[in-house]
Amino acid sequence: MADHDLTGFERGTFTHDGTTHRILRRGTGPAVIVLAEIPGITPKVLEFAERVAAIGCTAVLPVLFGRPGRDADPAHIGRLKAGLYMASSIGKVCVSREFTVLATGKSSRVVTWLRALAAQEHERCGGPGVGAVGMCLTGGFALAMAADERLLAPVLSQPSLPLALTRSRAGGIDISAGDLATVRGRCEREGLRVVGLRFCGDRLVPGDRFDFLRRELGEAFTAVELDDSAANPRAVTAPHSVLTEHLIDEPGQPTRAALDEVLDLFRTRLLGQRHGPAVEAPAVEVEGEL
Repeated sequence: MADHDLTGFERGTFTHDGTTHRILRRGTGPAVIVLAEIPGITPKVLEFAERVAAIGCTAVLPVLFGRPGRDADPAHIGRLKAGLYMASSIGKVCVSREFTVLATGKSSRVVTWLRALAAQEHERCGGPGVGAVGMCLTGGFALAMAADERLLAPVLSQPSLPLALTRSRAGGIDISAGDLATVRGRCEREGLRVVGLRFCGDRLVPGDRFDFLRRELGEAFTAVELDDSAANPRAVTAPHSVLTEHLIDEPGQPTRAALDEVLDLFRTRLLGQRHGPAVEAPAVEVEGEL
């Protein structure tokens, strides 16, 4: 897959409390904040955003690291280039004060910025609330964002923080105790539903992490745990990215069923429908480079 030239995505910026990040948008309808995995907004992440737009939502992608549209698949660009790009993105995250990589019981500072973005997009796009999908490093951000009542559909796809270097880190997730208590309360009072996705053999997302979420959120947490054999065999890397790199986008495939469950969550919570028809959102072409 070649680099994506971002055709069909509107480009802009958002600033909150002195911090500015670029953003991409596609579609119309209630907003879904799509948080990319390391190394950034790849063509596969953009494909997922297009699927979100196709059901009648606005996909909003903040650029937190990496170059939007750049193909990072080792099968396409080689292991060396892919590794260097990955290392560059990881390096930015590790030195940034916005991200909490190792600590347990703590929400990353970028979550405050993301909540403000969600609030703006809710006002801009309308609807009953906002959805959010976090992937890998950003997986837990979607959970912490749900401390805001506007977040109605949080999805945690292969949430990888904190890095599972010890048993305590493997059995937790990057959210503060206060934010977690707020989310738990919303689950109990409002029927908030949290969806988590992982491959069972993924060492970055240990089973203890999902066990923790089951204990904390009870039946409000829906765990989608897939056998490694369900991952796309064409992917060079080990099974990890459920909605993007390791997706087999064919009916009957477990990863496709996981994608459909995520989209159905957005239909149900944001559009007031279930298993509705997919409608292609109009493309928006905006001149200029990010």
